[in-house]
Amino acid sequence: MEIFKPLDLQKNVPIVADTEKNEIVRCLIIGSGPAGYTAAIYASRANLNPVLYTGLEMGGQLTTTTDVENYPGYPEGITGPRMMEDFKRQAERFGADIRFGIATAADFSGKKRKVIFDDNKVIEADAVIIATGATAKYLGLESEKKYAGMGVSACATCDGFFYKGKDVAVVGGGDTAAEEATYLAGLCRKVYLIVRRDVLRASKAMQDRVFRTWNIEILWEHQPLDLFGENGVEGAILIKKKGTHQEEKVKIKIDGFFLAIGHTPNSDVFKQYIETDQVGYIKTVAGSSKTNVVGVFAAGDVQDPHYRQAVTAAGSGCMAAIDAERYLSDLK
Repeated sequence: MEIFKPLDLQKNVPIVADTEKNEIVRCLIIGSGPAGYTAAIYASRANLNPVLYTGLEMGGQLTTTTDVENYPGYPEGITGPRMMEDFKRQAERFGADIRFGIATAADFSGKKRKVIFDDNKVIEADAVIIATGATAKYLGLESEKKYAGMGVSACATCDGFFYKGKDVAVVGGGDTAAEEATYLAGLCRKVYLIVRRDVLRASKAMQDRVFRTWNIEILWEHQPLDLFGENGVEGAILIKKKGTHQEEKVKIKIDGFFLAIGHTPNSDVFKQYIETDQVGYIKTVAGSSKTNVVGVFAAGDVQDPHYRQAVTAAGSGCMAAIDAERYLSDLK
């Protein structure tokens, strides 16, 4: 028997699935960062027999991070990839079924929640936990990839400590950039705030904080062109606007280059059914992981526009598993 599926939001073509071949599970977890793996640990211990699909980036954003020193329980610090491998092994120890696969479409209209993976595998679940994370926006420079984990970062709270007493740059002109710059100013010798325009988009309160911070220098009407360095970032090449049609190249010496131009929540696949804010972050009921669809829960950075930390993601993964367990208990 075949059933017409909703549009694949990425390809804008109908998906047809064979319901006789659909796999039925109690708890489906989508995403393999701290939120997803923590949800899998709790769901496994609650005998929910969770199936977790990792997504394209197994381990999430932490796999692109070198050292993690602010997660409790690792007094000597740990690399991001190793930490996520530990999370995975712990989830597997309790029986979580962890698979590689990418969610390409979803149908939350029926009693069973359906998610399609890799365009052909259909999972029907009584409860779904979305923990697909958010992707930091980058400028698109080749050198950003070259120096990933070697001076380029999209999280000052995560990596700022490594640049204590050094010179760094923050790119952006909104609230996030202003907040990251002032945070880094408390650790670093000097912070360059690279702003494309001649004004900040940040709120008046955040602007005032930036202007009052003595070791922040704003580079107005500058845009990054490239980064350079032997074994890591040693400096940046900027384009400075001069007049209407004039530009000049400027070099600054820095040890760290922080992107603060926003994040993109990985929620597009679910937007047909799940309520999000204007940016795309999934809305949850205050104090819980519940979404507007009964039986569907959200955890981690995909629903968190404020903190975006491994520890808060893990905590929300715990909440989602407990919410899912209580929901499934009520179904009996």
